[in-house]
Amino acid sequence: MSTRHVLLREFLHDLLARRVSRATLGFLDSSAREVADLADPRGLRFPTLISLCSRHVPRGPLTPDADELGRANTLLEGWNPERWSSLDAARAWLVLSRSDVSGPGVILALEECFAYADVGELVALYRTLALLPGPERFAWRSGEGCRSSMRVVYEAAACDTPLPFHVFDDLAWRQLVIKALFVGAPLWRVHGLDQRLDAELARMALDLCEERRSAGRPIPPELWACLGRFGGERGRAALEAELAGNDSRSRRGAAIALARAGLVARLAELERSERDPAVRDTMKRAAEGHATQTAYRELEPV
Repeated sequence: MSTRHVLLREFLHDLLARRVSRATLGFLDSSAREVADLADPRGLRFPTLISLCSRHVPRGPLTPDADELGRANTLLEGWNPERWSSLDAARAWLVLSRSDVSGPGVILALEECFAYADVGELVALYRTLALLPGPERFAWRSGEGCRSSMRVVYEAAACDTPLPFHVFDDLAWRQLVIKALFVGAPLWRVHGLDQRLDAELARMALDLCEERRSAGRPIPPELWACLGRFGGERGRAALEAELAGNDSRSRRGAAIALARAGLVARLAELERSERDPAVRDTMKRAAEGHATQTAYRELEPV
């Protein structure tokens, strides 16, 4: 096991030790010792132990504090356990407890888990993949999660994790991004979005924009995050049309996108005549540089 993954396992144990009972830790410790000794990667005992966690570990949110979130990102850039549950952390810790975590055995063992998993287990397993040594080994499995129509499963595979950013090819990456818009997932949580924008992704987003407008459907504000500097005149026209509309959230999303496209002078011009205080504030902040993908966090429905 690599040094980093030893540290990740220790970090998960630290998180759990601060949040669960002594009895729960006892169950996890005994399970981890058993997991480490399992010889048959296709055996059912490992999936059973992953499932049994739900009987011993609270399902509530993990709620890591700011220092813990900072440590998580230091250990693995792009990993954000902000929305993990204690049960997710326990299951991830058991996976990292396998003695074959760096070898092919863990791949076979995880596939057995995926085969028998309920939705909660799927979420935990997909969240765990980025923590394992050699994450490129799990590109196909991660792709399966990113094709899921279940939002919770999609988000577990696609959001708050660096794995897709590092291992997906351009086609899979674009499909992941557009899928987020279809399932209503928080696109700003897709690690590395700003670094992997391109003209083809912008075209796909604008095609989706036109389809929705033709059908009389609203445009998700985060759709505009897909453009960056690749939207061209078509993108500018689409943004101007959105800013001429009436929906405050959608207009704020388009305002951020104008700044992302480098059209700061136009944004300043629009700000001077803007009457909606929320839109005007977003325009001002975007022009001042608050226009990375995380700016879209403020547009999430309350």
